[in-house]
Amino acid sequence: MTTTNIDYDYLLKFLVLGDSGVGKTCLLYQYTDGRFHTQFISTVGIDFREKRLVYNSRGRRHRIHLQIWDTAGQERFRSLTTAFYRDAMGFLLIFDLTSEKSFLEITNWLEQLRMHAYSEDPDVVLCGNKCDLLQLRVVSREQVSALAERYRLPYIETSACTGANVQQAVELLVGRVMERIENAMCNRELSLLMTQSRCLPNLVFGPELVRLGEPGASHDVSESTRRNCNC
Repeated sequence: MTTTNIDYDYLLKFLVLGDSGVGKTCLLYQYTDGRFHTQFISTVGIDFREKRLVYNSRGRRHRIHLQIWDTAGQERFRSLTTAFYRDAMGFLLIFDLTSEKSFLEITNWLEQLRMHAYSEDPDVVLCGNKCDLLQLRVVSREQVSALAERYRLPYIETSACTGANVQQAVELLVGRVMERIENAMCNRELSLLMTQSRCLPNLVFGPELVRLGEPGASHDVSESTRRNCNC
């Protein structure tokens, strides 16, 4: 791809995690297409959707090309999905408010993240989905608050059916990831160190498609830092 075809500033890759049936695919389609799938479709392996958005920070507008990868929640696909952890910059961890089992599995998903993500402390937003099903809810707010506080996770309740808080959940994750990136880009040595020490994934951003941590990228990183850093 030539640089003339690139019309965004950052390419962000997110991963949606959680047990099968919690509504990952429905939430993803609600965010990208604004529609709800009434039939349950179990994801086989991995799939992704894309969306463009503008992120405003420090007086600047950043054009973001967002890729959100949808993963299969079944145990037999875990070895496949973990291969995508390292390249993801942020994670939406979803459980079903009407399923206590999916909530209890959150700790196992977090352990998988700690082992396979770019950092032992990656950017994660915890989502309690199906908040519209009030009569079927079995996971209390107190339970979720205790877990979110224990693992220091931002928490938001969503509904893939009605669209409640779906956009807010993704925007919350975008904000956290962009803050990490901007803080690193303001210091060239810190950005390289964070990439090499797995505190930051390899970054891809336009129009030069600079990749931090790759051989021969030091000059491009320096030039891009001067253009993007606003500190």
